[in-house]
Amino acid sequence: MPEALHKMTSGSAAQVSKPDDVPKMSKQPKSRPPAGVREHILRTPLPYYSGPYSVGILDIEVPAREPRHFSDIKREHMHLLKLETVLFSVFYPSGFGSGQGESPEGHKEWSRPTWLPRPRVEVAKGYGKFAGLPPWISVPWFGATTAFTKLPAFRNAKLAEHWPSHQNSHQAGYETKNTAGTPPPGEPEKPVFPCIVFSHGLGGTRTTYSSVCGEFASYGFVVVVLEHRDGSGPRTFVNIPNRKNCKHDHGEKKVDHSAEAREKGYARMDYVFPQHNPMDTMPGNERGVDAELRRAQIQLRLAEIEEACHVMRLIHSGRGAEIAAASLRRKHDGAIGGSSRGLKGVDWGAWKGRFHLQQVTMVGHSFGAATTVEVLRHKDRFAYIGQGIIYDIWGAAVQAREDCQHRIASPLLGINSEAFMYWPDNFKSVMALCREAKDNHALCWLMTVRGSVHISQSDFSILYPKISSLFLKMTVNPHRAIELNVNASLEFLKLVMPKRMAEMNRGTNEHLLEVKALDKLPEEHKPTDKWTGVRLRIPHEMRIRLTPQWMRRHSRSRRRKQKQGMMPKDPMGRVLGGLEDLELGEEVWMHVAPTRAELDEHGIDAGDMALEGASDEDGMVEVTGQEGKKKGEE
Repeated sequence: MPEALHKMTSGSAAQVSKPDDVPKMSKQPKSRPPAGVREHILRTPLPYYSGPYSVGILDIEVPAREPRHFSDIKREHMHLLKLETVLFSVFYPSGFGSGQGESPEGHKEWSRPTWLPRPRVEVAKGYGKFAGLPPWISVPWFGATTAFTKLPAFRNAKLAEHWPSHQNSHQAGYETKNTAGTPPPGEPEKPVFPCIVFSHGLGGTRTTYSSVCGEFASYGFVVVVLEHRDGSGPRTFVNIPNRKNCKHDHGEKKVDHSAEAREKGYARMDYVFPQHNPMDTMPGNERGVDAELRRAQIQLRLAEIEEACHVMRLIHSGRGAEIAAASLRRKHDGAIGGSSRGLKGVDWGAWKGRFHLQQVTMVGHSFGAATTVEVLRHKDRFAYIGQGIIYDIWGAAVQAREDCQHRIASPLLGINSEAFMYWPDNFKSVMALCREAKDNHALCWLMTVRGSVHISQSDFSILYPKISSLFLKMTVNPHRAIELNVNASLEFLKLVMPKRMAEMNRGTNEHLLEVKALDKLPEEHKPTDKWTGVRLRIPHEMRIRLTPQWMRRHSRSRRRKQKQGMMPKDPMGRVLGGLEDLELGEEVWMHVAPTRAELDEHGIDAGDMALEGASDEDGMVEVTGQEGKKKGEE
């Protein structure tokens, strides 16, 4: 294994199969929808991805180039934060025939990963520990709800070789995934896909945001989703490489593991609570965050991102077969968390030169959004990152401007949940980041999805909609919340990415970035201080809940939205109900938007966009507590 990795970094490329070596079918194979018990029986499966592509997925864990630890924080006399391997999933547009016929590995049935990563019982225990629940509660709970839920993405499917249709599956049905679009003038028949790197939040894994990441992939992006080993996830496992000389970058220290871990061949990493302030993530926390731990975690995260991007560069150069040979997730090798399919059957030749290595988009949620900010600030290390998207950033984990030598100078889109918008200190931190970007002449938007809570940008709200509604008071339809986040992100990327890459992005334009900016923050769902940042308040909640669902479903506004084809549906085509009926264009609040002068400076025609939020003023709202006013107004 070490020899294989050494060849990846310094040796010549191994021979890989060329696209011409793959047998060509006389008739175009047809992709089929993912099908399983959960899709047909249970009411809350993960939705099919709406874009014009089917979606494939790869699971990759390989040794890091320079194993090392971060900071001197120790638990049980061993360094807590260390980099030895990097683990990530790749969501990508898959070709015609995905899910149909023989699988890439030569099996009768195609494989789809489970949403709860393997080993599922252990991960369920990790979630229980994170939530303060004993295993006898957490394991049966996940076993009964999500242990057998599978992602609507096919393992090891061939990378798509066709341009996408101009319609998505909401508009033209699943058949659009079997329809090829026309290449733009001057572009090759086989498209080159833009790339996204995604960083999860506290309590997350590489599959927690599968709906968002799969949606991006279905619209033509290669999405690299990290599973961070920094103690921010519920439970993850590191397969220890068989190294004889696994040393620190200065050569004086080894990456330390317990004797038990060395014997088993893997190490377990659970969620790490700060020792003297375990609730440092909560609003109103008087002690503040554990700055030493959080900064060390972010530094480890940055190193993991660098490692994952290095692996993707090797795949891009045609050395994917070497990555497969170095893989630590092969079940027959005794690796924990591995699949019997591994990376078998992957046509690595089809990946050579097929995605962009520049103008990569960095995306993150919560603590992952704080990680995204640090990536954008370190342009010296991440020159290939072109723009960033931050979902519900946890601002307390971001280094203050006055303490930071680096600044955001790349286009930035921030999307809040409504619950986080009511957290005054956090909102001030987000506004400071927007000011930082604007001061460095970068385009910047900040908006809020109405009726959403912190988990509305993850799969949890889709898998547990009743809990999200009853306990967190989420009023937005969970499918629609994901759709609004993705659609706003696609609109943003169309504007800020080079035209060649933007041509691939054929998402629906709902003009979400053109919503008029507010003068002050709303308060209609603002909770009491006890629930700040956690949940919303629903006025007249009992009356709304007691109103029969059929009455809400057949109200005038819902009929109009359904007629326009914009009502969210579940995988079986049923219209989903919600507590609120908002008109299109009323579903988001805008807080920060570029001025017309800023748009002109970046060559964007504001006249064509009809941006209501763009003005000749500052384009921001100064916020004090929960009140705000335009800068310069008395």
